[in-house]
Amino acid sequence: MTEVPSYLSPSGQEIVFLLLGAVAVGSALLVVTTRQLVHAALWLVVCFGALAGCYLVLTAEFVAWVQVLIYVGAIVVLLLFGIMLTRAPIGRTADLDSPNRPTAAIVAIATAAVLVTVVVDGFRMAYAPLEPGAGSARELGSSIFRNWVLPFEALSILLLAALIGAVVLSRTDIRGRD
Repeated sequence: MTEVPSYLSPSGQEIVFLLLGAVAVGSALLVVTTRQLVHAALWLVVCFGALAGCYLVLTAEFVAWVQVLIYVGAIVVLLLFGIMLTRAPIGRTADLDSPNRPTAAIVAIATAAVLVTVVVDGFRMAYAPLEPGAGSARELGSSIFRNWVLPFEALSILLLAALIGAVVLSRTDIRGRD
């Protein structure tokens, strides 16, 4: 059994992980608080990039590159195309403000406090040493196609339904039958 290291003397990997986590949380907060949609999409790129860095620190190289290619490369571009196709306002708009901001902030802080408390109490003494190769494509592929086939296929059907819905909503030449 390996000895659990002290939390008072973090290693270099842990410091980099904490810094990347702080960048991810900070940019995620900027995604939901910025008043410009295009800037929100760009902050989302920063958030996804920081998450990819966290995956690299955790020796899950394949997951990190999938994060970069799929989320940063495709999802954010899809989001930007959605903004352009729906003719959403690019600059600041007063329509997007809600008078419930203080209440929403209080609820968000309370929820975050509860989640942090539960996670810290639940995993206070848990320690998993990092082993290279645990995030390789071979191990992830065998796990997905052995243990997670049904959820994987259900997710693909859900994404297909969302794509069809997006196409139907963006078409202006389709009229309802009256």
